[in-house]
Amino acid sequence: MFPADFKQQIIALNGVELNVITGGNGTPLILLHGFPQTSVIWHRVAPELARHFSLVMPDLRGYGGSSAPPGDPEHRQYSKREVAKDIIALADQLGIGRFALAGHDRGGRVGYRLVLDHPGRVTKFCAIDIIPTLDVWQDMDTAAAVSTFHWSFLAATTPLPEDIIGQNPDLFYHSLLQRWASDIAKLDPGAVEAYLEQYRDPSKIHAQCEDYRAGATLDRQYDQANRDAGDQLDCPVLVLWSTGYLGDKARSPLDSWRKWAADVRAVAIACGHFIVEEEPVLAADAMVDFFA
Repeated sequence: MFPADFKQQIIALNGVELNVITGGNGTPLILLHGFPQTSVIWHRVAPELARHFSLVMPDLRGYGGSSAPPGDPEHRQYSKREVAKDIIALADQLGIGRFALAGHDRGGRVGYRLVLDHPGRVTKFCAIDIIPTLDVWQDMDTAAAVSTFHWSFLAATTPLPEDIIGQNPDLFYHSLLQRWASDIAKLDPGAVEAYLEQYRDPSKIHAQCEDYRAGATLDRQYDQANRDAGDQLDCPVLVLWSTGYLGDKARSPLDSWRKWAADVRAVAIACGHFIVEEEPVLAADAMVDFFA
């Protein structure tokens, strides 16, 4: 699904093996996908971005073609702090010092944690359709709890969600893709199949539940510690957000992000949650303009 001159490789680091796609020319730009997807999400924006940047697109640990170590009682294996260490180790192995960074959904949460934990490494950061984890939990009300039920469900004690999802993983994950896209027909069928294929492996279902368990525990605690200390992201931030995710909305996420960054701007795009797939031209233009 990527240009023929792009390279796919498995790279061992930080106790895991990451499936990584690279391509393009220019300054380095690392792209981190979200749930329930893989690095395939970038296939429609990669050709344009590759004209300006050297792209590095890993599958996060527990996703796609990357390894999925078993969880631990404290969920540290899937905390965004630990996953961010994967990305730093990946950059180091590829000889990349400073780099631009973009993350969609869970990848965005890894992204801002990386910026906070590794100051000076990221030149600019683009968060795609998220607000920080602490803010999500603090803002949770009845409507949000119902519309984003997966946050609590996936974070439930193992093995309950794993066992329920494992009865019919295609039904569960396809229903999420359908709910979150403005129109699932806008997603490439081959991409959708790639996303669903990973859930033939029960270890991936477990890993991604652990991702959400970490979000409800350690990730929230790390965010709170940064908030209490007054820490902020040390680079410019672009927030790409969709106006049609889980229904029409007009509220910009800027208020949340201004608690975390002094230099932050936002671009709204009329589509569902999967911005880089649903509106790739608008998304790529916004990213090129920001990172360039």
